[in-house]
Amino acid sequence: MTTTAAALHSCLLILLLSPLLPSTTAAANATKHDLVRRSCVHASFPEICLRTLSSYGGAASTPRELALAAVRVSLADVRRAADFLAQLKGDGRREQGALSDCVEQMGDSVEELSKTLTALQHLRRGGDFQWQMSNAETWVSAALTYEDTCLDGFKEINGEVRADVHRKITNAARVTSNALYFINLLDD
Repeated sequence: MTTTAAALHSCLLILLLSPLLPSTTAAANATKHDLVRRSCVHASFPEICLRTLSSYGGAASTPRELALAAVRVSLADVRRAADFLAQLKGDGRREQGALSDCVEQMGDSVEELSKTLTALQHLRRGGDFQWQMSNAETWVSAALTYEDTCLDGFKEINGEVRADVHRKITNAARVTSNALYFINLLDD
C-alpha cells in the first residue's frame, strides 16, 4: 500500500468511526449541566435555579463560574424587571410614587449586583479572600433588600399594577436569592 493510499485509508477509518466516539463537547456540556443540576438541588428556589442556569449560555464548570453565572442571570433579570417597571403607568399619586420608588430601588439593586459581579471576577484566594467574599455577600444581600423594599411599597395598593410588580420583583428576588446561595457556597 502506498503512503497516499495508507493515509486515505486512515482518514476513511477515522471518518467511519468518529460517530461512534463520544464527543468531548457533548461530554463537557453534560458535566456542566450535571454541576448545575447537583448545585441547584439545595438552592433556595431549585426549579428557578435549574431553569435559569441550564439555559444560561455561558460556561460554568466550577463553583466560582457557577456563582458568576448566577449573578449574571440575576443582574439580567433585575434589569429586565427595572425596564418593565419603568414602562408601567400608575393610577393616582400613590401608585405612581410607589412605581417611581421601585424603579429607583431596582436601579440600586442593579448597582449592587454589578459590584458583586466585578468582585467575583477578581476573586483570588489569599489574604483578602474573606474580605472580598464578605463584600460580595453584603452587596447581594443589599440587592435583595432593595427588591423587597420595592414590594413593600405596594402593600397598601391594590390592582393590576401591584400584581404585575409583585410577579416581576418576586421572580427577580428569587433569582437573586439563588445567586446569594452560590456565593455563600464559595465562602465554605
